[in-house]
Amino acid sequence: MKIKTSILLFLLITLGLIQACNEKHGDEELDFIFPKGAQGSAETFTGQVWNYGLLPSDSALSTLVGNVYFEPGARSHWHSHPAGQILLITDGAGFHQIEGQPKQTLKKGDVVTCPPNVLHWHGASPDMGMQQLYIIPNTEIGIVEWKHAVSEEEYLSN
Repeated sequence: MKIKTSILLFLLITLGLIQACNEKHGDEELDFIFPKGAQGSAETFTGQVWNYGLLPSDSALSTLVGNVYFEPGARSHWHSHPAGQILLITDGAGFHQIEGQPKQTLKKGDVVTCPPNVLHWHGASPDMGMQQLYIIPNTEIGIVEWKHAVSEEEYLSN
């Protein structure tokens, strides 16, 4: 009987260790599709943010496409886009908020539409990084207008 109990205890401990090893932390949990790219400026982001351009704006397509990786706790400052923006969350977890509206929780597979000329911000959760593809259409009318940083109170609010 002692052997069966010992084997069962060993199996339970082993399964617990396997589960702990599989839990995701920091940026180890993300499946990087694209390189991290260039580090974002402290003038437009809080925390560590990386941008990798995928499709530069040109006169034929008038669309800008890129990948942004936010480390845990990192986020954009408040900003707007003259023609709006589309976000495709490709991994991780985070937030998006349009000025005057409740903060939205984001996860892999979510699609966000930021209306034209509407102040908003987006970024990772405090505990997990987030990757997003961004699409900015009609770049001939402008790309982005940066504003002030998102306060800790705004970032942590429900």
